[in-house]
Amino acid sequence: MKKEETVDHPIKTLWHAISRAYNQKAAESGMTASIGYVLLNISKKGTPATKIAPLMGLEARSLTRLLKSMEEKKLLYKQQDPKDKRLVRIFLTNEGKELREQARNTVVTFNQVVQKSIPKEKLQVFFEVISDIQKLVDENKIFNT
Repeated sequence: MKKEETVDHPIKTLWHAISRAYNQKAAESGMTASIGYVLLNISKKGTPATKIAPLMGLEARSLTRLLKSMEEKKLLYKQQDPKDKRLVRIFLTNEGKELREQARNTVVTFNQVVQKSIPKEKLQVFFEVISDIQKLVDENKIFNT
């Protein structure tokens, strides 16, 4: 089977192309796509640090380094939860909020262009297929058949 005939190859290739495009756009503001994703996943009320990694599909170790870097850049700050001292919440600084808005606009623009360019019916099928593949992976049916 050629790589072009596999299911995973076009998904991986597409994701890398999207990631490169997001990184190029993010670089205009001095950030990366990863920073943008973190910014988009922090709520206005603060988000528990332990909740961010699963939202982004990252390992906790990778996120720890990224959060430390973002804290050094003054994009976010950490605060102990007043009700549960074991819990650390992440909040955005004003600069972090500004960059989050830029990241949000980038994501909105990407989606608007895709939705204008690809018929609704084709996108619906795409989402159904992606969802079906995700279920197979989540249910551990890929390699345990």
